[in-house]
Amino acid sequence: MAFFNIFKKKKEEENEKPKNTESEILTAEEETEEAQEAQEEAVTEEAETELEVSDEITAEDDFSDETEENPVAEAEENEPVEETEIQQEPEPKKAKGGFFSKIKAGLQKTRENILSGVEQVLKGFTEIDDDLYDELEEALIMADIGVETSLDIISRVKEVVKKEKIKDVAEVKNIIVRVISEILSEGDDELNLPSPSIMLIIGVNGVGKTTTIGKLTSYYKSEGKSVMLAAADTFRAAAIDQLLVWGERNDVTVIRHSENSDPAAVVFDAAAAATKRNTDLLICDTAGRLHNKKNLMEELKKISRVIEREAPNAHKEVFLVLDATTGQNALQQAKLFKEVCDITGIILTKLDGTAKGGIVIAIKNELKIPVRFIGVGEGIDDLRPFEAESFARALFEE
Repeated sequence: MAFFNIFKKKKEEENEKPKNTESEILTAEEETEEAQEAQEEAVTEEAETELEVSDEITAEDDFSDETEENPVAEAEENEPVEETEIQQEPEPKKAKGGFFSKIKAGLQKTRENILSGVEQVLKGFTEIDDDLYDELEEALIMADIGVETSLDIISRVKEVVKKEKIKDVAEVKNIIVRVISEILSEGDDELNLPSPSIMLIIGVNGVGKTTTIGKLTSYYKSEGKSVMLAAADTFRAAAIDQLLVWGERNDVTVIRHSENSDPAAVVFDAAAAATKRNTDLLICDTAGRLHNKKNLMEELKKISRVIEREAPNAHKEVFLVLDATTGQNALQQAKLFKEVCDITGIILTKLDGTAKGGIVIAIKNELKIPVRFIGVGEGIDDLRPFEAESFARALFEE
């Protein structure tokens, strides 16, 4: 009986175990479900919170956009008044002053090259004699002014010294500066381009003809003229492409043919188009003319004949582009071009930073060709009309 009671007790304990386990499992599952529901509710609340924040940010952005748009709209309404107030006369004056500063800075090496040699010579003499003049001539020649021009300068200096009875050696420097300034100012007439005008740009490879054309276009457009370009440098596709870029930059039409086509044919079509559209100025690019190649010079003459025939009423200019950094070589190029072409003006590029800017003096004195434009930088506004008085002041002003 006792055994039975023990067996019965064990049986009841075993029956109770599963019930407790099942209850515990059910309780655990319920707790898990409750935890999941709590977690989902938390996630939902977080999402709703983020959505509300997002809506607030969007609303703020919309408000910000409206706030930014309103001043623009107001500015556009007031734009004519603001432009009238901003674009006053002092603006061009500042630009001009800035350009003079660029000329002066660009001519620093040239100024030192000319005056340092002269000053060094004057230090070694106590009286004015022929030996002094010989030394001064050599110093000027070394400064890339050239033999012929250097001799002419010293000859004029001698006349002034004799006429004014100057005895002080130190005064010779001031006389040299005065004589050079006079040479630069001789025959300095203002360039006038009536409408219509055709400008032919010539020069050897590497002097910057195409870039110069782009800058000329910008300058004359700022003067209120309508401009058209002719890509007559057909020997290089890159030259045509480069001119097209400048045309787009300045918003002007570029007349072109395919590579290796007849340059004179391009000029022919360009002259006809410019006449039809009543264009004020047609600027014609040409291939780099190697001055020792007779056939290229003949081609240049052919282009000139086409211009004469197709646009007889147009004013013509032939500008030779020279690189100031080449010194006396630039002068020789100008002399050879002048033999086969009626050059009406010189454009001297790359004057900034060169010690050979004295070539301007030689060109003015020996060739009697006016220097029309000078370039003192890479910027589109760094090509300006040459003014002899300003140039001389920039060259010798301390």
